[in-house]
Amino acid sequence: MRFAILASENSWYYRDLARAMGDRGHHVERWDFPLLTGMVRTGREDFSTGDVNAMAVDAIIVRTMPPGSLEQVVVRMDWLARLEAHGARIINSPKSLECAVDKYLTTARLAAAGLPVPDTIVCESPEIALVALDQLGGDVVVKPLFGAEGRGIVRVSDPDIGQRVFFTLSRMQSVLYLQRYINHGGSDIRILVLDGKVLGGMRRISPNDFRTNVSRQAHAEPHQPTDQECDWALRAVAATGAIFAGVDILYNEIGQGYVIEVNAVPGWKAFARANQIDIADVFVRWLAR
Repeated sequence: MRFAILASENSWYYRDLARAMGDRGHHVERWDFPLLTGMVRTGREDFSTGDVNAMAVDAIIVRTMPPGSLEQVVVRMDWLARLEAHGARIINSPKSLECAVDKYLTTARLAAAGLPVPDTIVCESPEIALVALDQLGGDVVVKPLFGAEGRGIVRVSDPDIGQRVFFTLSRMQSVLYLQRYINHGGSDIRILVLDGKVLGGMRRISPNDFRTNVSRQAHAEPHQPTDQECDWALRAVAATGAIFAGVDILYNEIGQGYVIEVNAVPGWKAFARANQIDIADVFVRWLAR
């Protein structure tokens, strides 16, 4: 079979998928978003990347969404949606990527699905954000609406600091996304889901940083998900429409659990190492079926 992977040039995940695909006799090529081209004529629509027909592959795996202007991001999502409309198999689907990359939309859908989420207030006004800081208990996590690996996340528990943070972000034309801080004791749980099946879990431990991302030096260890955690993870992934995703869960000091995030472009390096599972091979075997 022939697969394409949208990934950055130095992507570890592209190399791991390419290794697993090559081991099973599949052809794989790496694509760059900036080289994708859409061509529209009366009664016809075509897509290419470089000199390759973008429809001539069995599946397209999205492993990146590089930074860009609003126009660039919109047209990339348009291309994926139009490719899908013409029969291309895209993982994850454009609609699920649009949802999962947007923290507000994801949180709203999780809550609508009956899943426990931290109290969240999203606004544009720094004055409203200062009121929200008090409404959320005076201790919040401020996150970029679009972001990953803990980048740009700060904790605010002082109104004076909050004023500086909120007004600075407002001047940058950023949305102000505030979540009540959950005292999770320095750890959270990542559960990996593929096509309605839980592949396993890992606990990420970061005693010196409330951000438990492995990219920020958190330690990962295997975790056997409980029945409730599996139920939450499957429902969370279904709420976004994703096929392959990571779900983040954390608990407060009295054991209440919260679903924090659904990652539709999940990393698995630490997960595979902690659980001794070849995730790339599992994914490729599923894809070939």
